[in-house]
Amino acid sequence: MREILRVGSRKVWLYIIAAVIGLVTGYVVLSSPDSPRLQSEEGILDLTQAQLSTNPQKLTGKWAFYWQELLSPEDMRVRSARGGNQDHWINIPSSWLGYPLEGQRLSGTGYATFGLVVHLSEQDRDEMLALRLSSIFNAYKLWVNGELLAEVGEVGQDKHSMTPQLETKLVYFQPESYTLELVMQVSNFQHHRGGITKNIELGGSDVLTTKTNLNLARDMFITASLLVIGLYNLLLFMLRRKDKAPLYFGLFTVLLGIRSLFNGELIFTQWLPHFPWELQFKIEYLILCLSGYIITMYFECIFPNYVSRWFRLGTRIVTGAFCILVVVTPAIIYTKFLLVIGVMVVLHMIYLMIGLVQAAVRRMEGALIFLLVSVITLVTVVNDFLYYNGWSLIGNTSPLGLLIFTMAQMVLLSSRFTRTASNEEKISRELQDANDKLIEMNLNLERTVQERTQALSTAHDDLRTSYDRLLHSEQGRKKLLAYITHDLRMPLSSMLGYVEAIQDRVKPERNEQYLKYIRENTIRINRMIEELSFLSHLETGQVSYRMEPVQMITFLRDFFEQYELVVRDAGLDFILDIGDVEDQQPNLLVVEMDTKRVEQALFNLVSNAMKFTSGGGLVRIALGVDEVHHSRHAIISIQDSGMGIPPDQLEQIFERNYRYDQPGMGNGIEGSGLGLAICREIVFAHGGTVRAASDGKLGATFYVTLPCIENEGRR
Repeated sequence: MREILRVGSRKVWLYIIAAVIGLVTGYVVLSSPDSPRLQSEEGILDLTQAQLSTNPQKLTGKWAFYWQELLSPEDMRVRSARGGNQDHWINIPSSWLGYPLEGQRLSGTGYATFGLVVHLSEQDRDEMLALRLSSIFNAYKLWVNGELLAEVGEVGQDKHSMTPQLETKLVYFQPESYTLELVMQVSNFQHHRGGITKNIELGGSDVLTTKTNLNLARDMFITASLLVIGLYNLLLFMLRRKDKAPLYFGLFTVLLGIRSLFNGELIFTQWLPHFPWELQFKIEYLILCLSGYIITMYFECIFPNYVSRWFRLGTRIVTGAFCILVVVTPAIIYTKFLLVIGVMVVLHMIYLMIGLVQAAVRRMEGALIFLLVSVITLVTVVNDFLYYNGWSLIGNTSPLGLLIFTMAQMVLLSSRFTRTASNEEKISRELQDANDKLIEMNLNLERTVQERTQALSTAHDDLRTSYDRLLHSEQGRKKLLAYITHDLRMPLSSMLGYVEAIQDRVKPERNEQYLKYIRENTIRINRMIEELSFLSHLETGQVSYRMEPVQMITFLRDFFEQYELVVRDAGLDFILDIGDVEDQQPNLLVVEMDTKRVEQALFNLVSNAMKFTSGGGLVRIALGVDEVHHSRHAIISIQDSGMGIPPDQLEQIFERNYRYDQPGMGNGIEGSGLGLAICREIVFAHGGTVRAASDGKLGATFYVTLPCIENEGRR
């Protein structure tokens, strides 16, 4: 046993080490710059050798720093004209918290002005440029060459005169010279870290717009995925409350989806720009505090008895204390504990990973996958905490890591549900077999059999109820199987009778006729299976269409010529009636469609008319035009002089396997009952409608309505 544990443990640690090495390598590759980084020196950034239109640059390095002053560009020009020297420079991006000034270190609150002069290359002077400003925790104003381009919140000299706001900005401007003068006022009295803490990017307007849109699309995808997965698991818990794993996992994922709205491109503030700044931070910090506790409870549900009692009690106390701190204190206080909250979350994950290592060594199902994605998630979460404290170059990685984590958990939970369903199905079959055997027991044991059968029947009914609920999701598959069974039973039984007759040599002289019947039934079954398969593909959207503009008059004439002999050979008259449509506006009646599919749908209707029309009857195809809400529609009608359809059954004839048997017609009319259903699906796929009209006495008319397009098209 010890040898097995040693070998298993060694293998698990190899997986962990490989995952960590891969993540570290990826971090090094992502954090390494693609080109040499240009930094400003003493408030001057030389970009004359850079091409901003294709290669945006981050405005990093030394910026001019004016503490406790809110200077406008005019104020800075006046000060420069008077010969004032600037002695203070600060690295951007960074916080002024701890910056040494006149023998003291600055606190996180206050206000200041930042300045930077950028020298542009000759080709960038004539380009439309843009500045991309990520969200910072303060209020600020930004001027470029004396023009106010961005203002987030209200800048002030005290807490009462300023209003913080979280927002990402993308501003555009056309440089008028080879020099850009950037002036930025920043004030902070609500957060413990003030200053320009995020990168400011300068580049071509097209490049930065594309980058911003891609980031926004990525954030929306991650957020939507997390919310959908979370709500799905909460719904699973509502349907089956005995297992609490979907509850904790759903809460965890929904909270992460809500938190992702406040990170990255700040999707939430784009929807609600006036949402309170303080409330945004409280929501984000509360989610951080609760995530460690919720994931611990989820882990306890998946792998029971791996979380100790003291750890559960300790995490409740610590999580509750931090939540109370966030709720009752302002942001200036609880934001100081971001690192502590991060350490708490990381310690939760490390503790759980130790339990996962033990579960993986014991080869518990799902433990190894849980462990590997936890390593990935831990690295991304730690990186984000380092980034928001200014110690990492890559930010906002935790949503992606957490999305990978949630996907893996979905696989784990799905396997649990699948295993439960399989076990219940197996138990149900075993109980059914036992019940059948009990019925066949000796009559002398009737009393005993009755008592045992009653007990087993009760248990069987309970399991049957659970089994039926689990099979509800397979309703589509069973429906298709029912259709096949329904339509194949009679021809198969007939074929079996013919085969037995041939084997038993009942009437050898009729063997050839029996073989003919077997062949005809085989062809019918094969056609039925093909139609069922094709209809299933239509209903699930797996059939592709080659759409092209087609003139309806030309199309109907070709269709009529192709099938005229087929209809007339059946002893019926076949008429094409285009009427006044051709004389009025023939070129405007154009429909975008797949000619092969529409031809198949119309032939199904013509074939249906042929089946129910006696010899000497009439099948008529007509074309009309209708205009509804300024939209033109082509109406194709197929009329027959057959037996008619009762009005109360006109809606049902398009359902699968529906066939109307007119009294007196006998069983001579054969069909799978799928032709009209296939016709309906094809017409619906073209944005059209199909309906039937009949008085139930003489003849029926089917109307196919297809929307026309405005432009002319030729087949």
